Amino acid sequence: MEAKEAERVKVDEDRRWRLVNRTMRLHGHQPDALIETLHAVQESFGFLDLDSLKYVADSLHLPLSLVYGVATFYHFFTLKPPGEHTCVICLGTACYIAGSTNMLKAVEKEVGIKPGETTSDGKLSLLTARCMGSCGLAPAVVFDGAIHGKMSSTAVLQNIRRLLNHDD
Repeated sequence: MEAKEAERVKVDEDRRWRLVNRTMRLHGHQPDALIETLHAVQESFGFLDLDSLKYVADSLHLPLSLVYGVATFYHFFTLKPPGEHTCVICLGTACYIAGSTNMLKAVEKEVGIKPGETTSDGKLSLLTARCMGSCGLAPAVVFDGAIHGKMSSTAVLQNIRRLLNHDD
């Protein structure tokens, strides 16, 4: 079996790739489906690796350099696997005024990583958001997809310690 054909068989058998392929099919495999397709890949796999970028480029008949450029230009896309847990600190105006930068500094000091990084053990990814649309909850933090409002540095650190000590 030829290498490309073997790759297609592997892709066809993986449910996550079927979702990506469906997105491309819905858009007629047109090059303007690139961003929507990259979103589908990231939602399915959690990040965009080189193999997925090559697959999308080939499927949409685009140069890999263009696909890579789009993936690295937009802040939403990540080329690294996320940690087992995520902590997203809002830095929007209301959260900033309510002290979110102090929370961010406390987390950076506690776990030893900066926004956009993952701990060396792969347990936690630290992210920031410009606004979560939850200004009434300022300062807001999202832990593993669940939003928490009116947070303090102490509460954020307690949540992180809880996440890192429980491998549910």
